[in-house]
Amino acid sequence: MTLIRWGMIGCGDVTERKSGPAYQQVEGFALHGVFNRTLAKAEDYAARHHVPRVFANAEALIHDAEIDAVYIATPPDSHETYATAVARAGKPCCIEKPMAPDYSACVRIRDAFADQGLPLFVAYYRRSLPRFQKVKSWLDDGAIGTVRHVHWTLTKPASAADLSDANWRVDAAVAPGGYFDDLASHGLDFFCWLFGDVADVAGFAVNQQGRYSAADAVTGCWLHKGGVTGSGNWNFGAADRQDRVEITGSAGRITFSVFDEQPFELAQGDGRAEVVIAHPPTIQHFHVEAMRDHLMERRPHPSTGESAAHTAWVMEKILSRR
Repeated sequence: MTLIRWGMIGCGDVTERKSGPAYQQVEGFALHGVFNRTLAKAEDYAARHHVPRVFANAEALIHDAEIDAVYIATPPDSHETYATAVARAGKPCCIEKPMAPDYSACVRIRDAFADQGLPLFVAYYRRSLPRFQKVKSWLDDGAIGTVRHVHWTLTKPASAADLSDANWRVDAAVAPGGYFDDLASHGLDFFCWLFGDVADVAGFAVNQQGRYSAADAVTGCWLHKGGVTGSGNWNFGAADRQDRVEITGSAGRITFSVFDEQPFELAQGDGRAEVVIAHPPTIQHFHVEAMRDHLMERRPHPSTGESAAHTAWVMEKILSRR
């Protein structure tokens, strides 16, 4: 195909700058239609972003002959319903992360596409970003020797947004781990890309503040199959914001932030090197471009239903002592 026409289900904040424009910017792709549960919101999005078609229901979008592939950008509790419908329609799909609220749902989604021989992508876009590929190149080049351990601390203060009725991130029915599900999933998926699948994992999740139904404090540890150990601390009621990853090796250390645009630092003995690589204006651009390369040129995409389901398994294991 010379042009793949995408339909988008959901038009919330993530689609405004992070993802939606990429489906228009990447050569060979077009954002051809949009659906939202609130029709007026879909109409407004389509008018502002020059999307030619607006659909009154998701099924109509999924089965329309002018829609070749579907991007699902809704809260995770609706992903399985929409994704399995896309699989039945025989179309490729990209799902926002996290893939689903629990591992079993992720497996059902993954298998629905595998059974049809259809491509399934999940928007863990850090695997495709040049900023994070720099970390992988350092590790592949042996810049810090043999990797021993990775640790991530992510904290932020409580905010008024925690109590918003529209915030799915604090509803245990949608995100059992709260902000952990939305934010920590990015880093954990990235670690699996760097160090390979996880063999064993454990953790604790509690609600320390009592502000909402989901967990707000999570700690975990894990073992990658290749022998790298990992640990993490995620707290969403802390005094200040921290976002720091440290990868320890036999001959050095790499430190960086998952979300903040801080320099990446490579320490080798007494030497220090800093690298600054800015995000693209549309942060999912390289992720979407890689989907184009997968669909049109058969170049494997780094973030698939298989890899995202594994990330979901890791997260569920960390949360299992809640």
